[in-house]
Amino acid sequence: MELLIPDTGLFILQTIAFFILLFVLQKFAWKPILSGLKERESSIENALASAEKAKEEMEALQSDNQKLLAEARAERDKILKQAMEVANNIKEEAREETSKISEKMLADAKATIEIEKKAALADVKNLVAQLSLDITEKVIRQELKDTKAQQALVDEYVKDLNLN
Repeated sequence: MELLIPDTGLFILQTIAFFILLFVLQKFAWKPILSGLKERESSIENALASAEKAKEEMEALQSDNQKLLAEARAERDKILKQAMEVANNIKEEAREETSKISEKMLADAKATIEIEKKAALADVKNLVAQLSLDITEKVIRQELKDTKAQQALVDEYVKDLNLN
């Protein structure tokens, strides 16, 4: 049982040693330990503040990136719209130019046809005149004895000319 209950002297000595140790620790160890803990706490707070600041900056950058992306998309859409308008204008101009060329070709063809028609009519007139001369020549050459026969022949030729 002696082991379980210590002597009073030993108890007092251990208590004094404990208070001396506590005093020495408080004097020399607690201050560096507490200052180290405060330093660590402040460095952790600084790190958390820096992390929070970095997070805010990242959010700001993301917001800026989203704005830039939206502006880029809007610019792209604007450029595509302008390109489509230019392409449509070019197509329309090409259609108009083709239409003008087609109309000019038709007008030229009509003019050519008109010229050829006039030439053909002139040929027909010349042919009619030649036929008239031939007919007149035949009438003169033919020896008709009476004027009634000559008049009937002339009337017949005139009828033939009016029909053509």
